[in-house]
Amino acid sequence: MSAHLSFPEPVSQGIRVASVPAGHVYVRHIAAPRPDGVTRLADPRPNGAPSTSQRWWPPVMLDPAWVDAHHREFDLFHLHFGFDAQRPDQLAALVDALKTHGKPLVYTVHDLRNPHQPDPAVHDAALDVLVPAADRLITLTAGAAHALHGRWGRTVTVLPHPHVVELPRLDRARPPRQGFRVGVHAKSLRANMAVLPVVRVLAETVAELPAAQLQVNVHRDVADPDSRSYAGELMPALRDLADRGRLTLTVHDYFDDTQLWEYLESLDLSVLPYVFGTHSGWLEACHDLGTAVAAPDCGFYAQQRPCHTYGHTQEGGLDEESLRKAVLTAFEERPAPKATLRRRGGERVEIAAAHRALYTDVLR
Repeated sequence: MSAHLSFPEPVSQGIRVASVPAGHVYVRHIAAPRPDGVTRLADPRPNGAPSTSQRWWPPVMLDPAWVDAHHREFDLFHLHFGFDAQRPDQLAALVDALKTHGKPLVYTVHDLRNPHQPDPAVHDAALDVLVPAADRLITLTAGAAHALHGRWGRTVTVLPHPHVVELPRLDRARPPRQGFRVGVHAKSLRANMAVLPVVRVLAETVAELPAAQLQVNVHRDVADPDSRSYAGELMPALRDLADRGRLTLTVHDYFDDTQLWEYLESLDLSVLPYVFGTHSGWLEACHDLGTAVAAPDCGFYAQQRPCHTYGHTQEGGLDEESLRKAVLTAFEERPAPKATLRRRGGERVEIAAAHRALYTDVLR
């Protein structure tokens, strides 16, 4: 069940939001392009964290002591993600601290199932604290809102995921290229990935298409035998397929934004090898850049943006024929639609206005 909002004029006194996090691209892009009276506090750096560190740290704002010390600096608390390391009792203490100081809690439910955690019970326990306690709930798709209402009886506001690629780049045409390139980016092998079954089907399918190639990317940590993250079953299989000319295997460090956008633009189809999850920022970036996506039918990926869907779940495994069909359809229907600056820019304005309306309403 979803809620609809009217869009009031900017509030003169402004709204100060303690956002967890604030620096993530999603949060930056739900903000209005021009000042609209909403200010999000910067992410505090943990004590001892070097200023140049790119490592993930548990957000400082999740500490009830931070709320006690800084409650006069914000009007409401908006949680997105980053609470993976918090136990349910710690989240309950955060909720209590916010209530003590009269600060509303807004929670955007990005994940009904955490893609980094193999055991769903961990995230379920967190949701059982946060969803009932939140003064307002937001999610990205109608399917997720329906699931939240069915489980907790809560009304949820549905707001789409904003653009991921910076707006000025959306005016750039895709680089011209011949052929048809399918890509699977295994990253650092998140818990929700089942890469090898997907790659084997793709290798067979792509081999039957003219001027087509399959590229598989992995991060260096999973390809290094001396690393704790080494994928001892996956890497030999991928190297064997590469040696037989069935795919191109690329091992690299984490891409920065420019490298990632160039990589996605080099693909005609990006296949997401997930067996569980809810929503995807990767899918949104592909939409921005005009790269088709084949997404599994777990979660609500197909409700975010138009994409090809294939059967792949943790319980049922891979539906090989549906994956093959998704690739063939992408091949026949290319090029994929590409987001425009006008549409994505207008959508961002609407998303920001909807957040401001919701904040204004909850502060009443």
